[in-house]
Amino acid sequence: MQDIETLKRQNMNLSDKIYIFDTTLRDGEQTPGVALTVDEKIQIATKLNNLGVDKIEVGFPASSHGEIKSAQKIKSLGLKSTLVGLARSLDCDVDAILDADLDYVHTFIGTSPLHRDYKLKMSKSEIIENASKTVEYAKDHGLTVEFSAEDATRTERGFLLDVYSEVISAGADFLDVPDTVGVLTPILTRELITDIVNNFKIPVSVHFHNDFGLATANTLTAIECGASQAHVTVNGLGERTGNCSLEELVMTLKASYGIDLGLDTTRLYSLSTLVGRLTGVKMPVNKPIVGANAFAHESGIHVHGILNNSSTYEPISPEMVGHTRKIVLGKHTGANALKSKLKEYHIDLNEDQFYKVFNEIKSLGDSGKAVTDDDLIAIAITELGSARETPIIMKGLSISMGASVSPTATVKLEIDGVEKETAHTGVGPIDAALNAVRELVQDTMDIELEEYNLEAITGGTDALAEVFVISSDSDGNKSTGRSTNQDIVMASILAVLDSMNKLLLIKRA
Repeated sequence: MQDIETLKRQNMNLSDKIYIFDTTLRDGEQTPGVALTVDEKIQIATKLNNLGVDKIEVGFPASSHGEIKSAQKIKSLGLKSTLVGLARSLDCDVDAILDADLDYVHTFIGTSPLHRDYKLKMSKSEIIENASKTVEYAKDHGLTVEFSAEDATRTERGFLLDVYSEVISAGADFLDVPDTVGVLTPILTRELITDIVNNFKIPVSVHFHNDFGLATANTLTAIECGASQAHVTVNGLGERTGNCSLEELVMTLKASYGIDLGLDTTRLYSLSTLVGRLTGVKMPVNKPIVGANAFAHESGIHVHGILNNSSTYEPISPEMVGHTRKIVLGKHTGANALKSKLKEYHIDLNEDQFYKVFNEIKSLGDSGKAVTDDDLIAIAITELGSARETPIIMKGLSISMGASVSPTATVKLEIDGVEKETAHTGVGPIDAALNAVRELVQDTMDIELEEYNLEAITGGTDALAEVFVISSDSDGNKSTGRSTNQDIVMASILAVLDSMNKLLLIKRA
């Protein structure tokens, strides 16, 4: 019986060598709103080189003097990756490549009826003549030449093959097939690339855009059909909806096809993070491979499986791409996930404490709150420090406020089994509530609030408030109190009651 790897390779015309051509610094920079400085380009180029990509398209030198300087500086780094510059089918653009001290040119011209008639206003013969002359000019100056028929996937097949045939005769080293507006599907890709690979002997490259979300799928199909080079960008950046994603392609080839391209994939996540920071384009949390949720789990069933064997719910380990696994807390959290989290932070709770924290996490999740690790730590520490006995219990709290009246708090407490209720005003809602508490407990104890600290655990309007207080009684005893709650007033009162219960137990002891 054949193994899965053999089955996968059936009917595949895989090339002996697959090259990764990264165009983050050229097509990626064409992402709307993105502009990289020379130093930023150097940072990205260095990381791409350390990752091990074969080729880096550093820019479009003819577009500005700054682009030439940028390419020269990157060339001076002595990177192992081959550096490439983009050029139109114009001799002056090739001259800019030479000025930038590059040895490899990626030259292009539009070939589809739309480009011929509306952009270039050239006939088919003029297109072929321009393309061929530019390739010859570049070869005469010692450059490696990759030729792209822009908008190839909307070009008449016969004419496309004629163009490729002529540029090969002129000396082209690579043929590139751009899906300029991302209209291919895997079935169409298979038919097109198979035709081109069967017609020509030089390596075929593909440059696919992601307008319908198929860039990676189409690129994989092209590789199955014999394409030996893929144009990619970090995070799938590029014009409109971007290009084939570097990290998605590389990891799919490695994990699903068993093709190791010799890249240090543990660098992918840090590369993605750097590019996201420098370009200002943040990745969706559900972005494959590098998204924040790529290895995040909340469901109790999934977490239980992950804790026993990560392969149960992960196709690859996060360590393979330099990422980390996250156990997320929320309404779907199971006991195993919470125990794992508490163990991670060396927090030891007894069974009663554990289930109080567990129920609090569930309650917050049901309210729509995303529970962070910091939230968990605050809740657990609060539970650890809470009074074991509670002679004073909060039974109710309401606040009324108006533009021209002082805030009024109505507080109901149970003190040694007896319920008491009162209302009091204050300079603010917390002050009003504390005044009401003091009035209710005056027959039981005299309390002074010596220190009050409030902190929002995380950002956002739904952040948990953590309140820490130090209270003292008339005998000079002092005690701390702590509480976490989404309501600041409630957190404040519960922290004070926690300290009061501790003081009351000390006094009675």
